[in-house]
Amino acid sequence: MDSAIQGALAVAQQAPLAAAPKPTANAAKADSASKEYESVFISQFLGSMFSGIKTDELTGGGQGEEMFRSLMINEFGKSIEQQGGFGLASQMKAQLLKNQEGPAK
Repeated sequence: MDSAIQGALAVAQQAPLAAAPKPTANAAKADSASKEYESVFISQFLGSMFSGIKTDELTGGGQGEEMFRSLMINEFGKSIEQQGGFGLASQMKAQLLKNQEGPAK
């Protein structure tokens, strides 16, 4: 084994482990984070759908529409999430709260 690797290994074994963060079990924060994640996921999903669609003259088209399309897609994602979304938020919230409880005893 290389001497640098051996030295790093020796230091790593001697250093105390950092304490795990204390669980907050804050349902409101978990709910907010899971809903935000779902809206971002939906926006990414919609972004790939809109990537092949060209702008047209009927809705204004041009560079302005291309430039602000990502903002429109983000708003679509938020709106879809607020109407129930894909069901990811509730599953993620449950998992976040479960992980905050700590290891099962």
